[in-house]
Amino acid sequence: MKKLPDLEAWALFAKVAETGSFARTAAEFDLSQATVSKAILRLEKRMGTVLFHRNSRRLSLTESGDAALERATRILSEGQAIEAEVTEQSISLRGPIRITVPMSFGLSYLAPILPEFMARLPDVSFDFHFGDEIVDLVANRFDLGVRISTMADSSLLARRLYAVKILLVGAPAYFERYGKPDHPRELAQHRGLMYSNSRTGGCWRFHHDQQGEFTQAMPAPLCANNAEAMMPALKAGLGLALQPEFLVWDELQSGQLETVMCDWKVDPIALHIVTPPGRSRPARVQAFIDFLSERLSAAPWLREIACNEA
Repeated sequence: MKKLPDLEAWALFAKVAETGSFARTAAEFDLSQATVSKAILRLEKRMGTVLFHRNSRRLSLTESGDAALERATRILSEGQAIEAEVTEQSISLRGPIRITVPMSFGLSYLAPILPEFMARLPDVSFDFHFGDEIVDLVANRFDLGVRISTMADSSLLARRLYAVKILLVGAPAYFERYGKPDHPRELAQHRGLMYSNSRTGGCWRFHHDQQGEFTQAMPAPLCANNAEAMMPALKAGLGLALQPEFLVWDELQSGQLETVMCDWKVDPIALHIVTPPGRSRPARVQAFIDFLSERLSAAPWLREIACNEA
């Protein structure tokens, strides 16, 4: 079985050859002299040859030691360069950030504020993945993700920014044609525009403070794995939909959509910023997380939305 090369010992060998002293090498790396001496002895035993001539006055390289010195020096210098580069990346506000974010939210609310951050820190670059599917941050080497969901137990670190209300909405033209339901059981006579990534499948689940829980299966002329894709049909009066408040905020203000059955609540989800396990993260990533937390927490839809029920 092959053994890994003893890179630490070769690096110490290179430094001993440079300084000409076990003691000076130990002091430079904050090690004991015995540690340095044992590393050189370990190499010599492994190589089956002597690397230094030793006497009471000085050290000198043997022929074998001299032959190994150039490559050992490269091991030392490359190791120092790697550590310096990684340390620079971790503490400096420069370098790439890979991020995954839900499609509709990312395009409507994250992309517009991105230029502000890029202007502040021009040495930071971004690689965005827009999509509603839940991706593995670690396997896909993402630095962070934005998730709008109920966070299941996981090893990910999550910063919760705020709850996201889910509202039952429809267009005035729809309500003129089909009327406004007062109870979830009436939804069986209505048309639903369904978000196919919902955990409840083809059913809508509601809660009432006095009447408790009620789940209703919905006839669905349209299913989509992106909530924004349902908006044209929704505004055209072709069905009702459960939509996150951030997606229908403008339409509710303009009257293009109305809320209905407001006494019946859908369990809220929440906006989270998630990062891979481990408390330490590069400074550029932490700066972007802080920026998102500040800018996204001032969203206008966080104010109470008046119910449009008559």
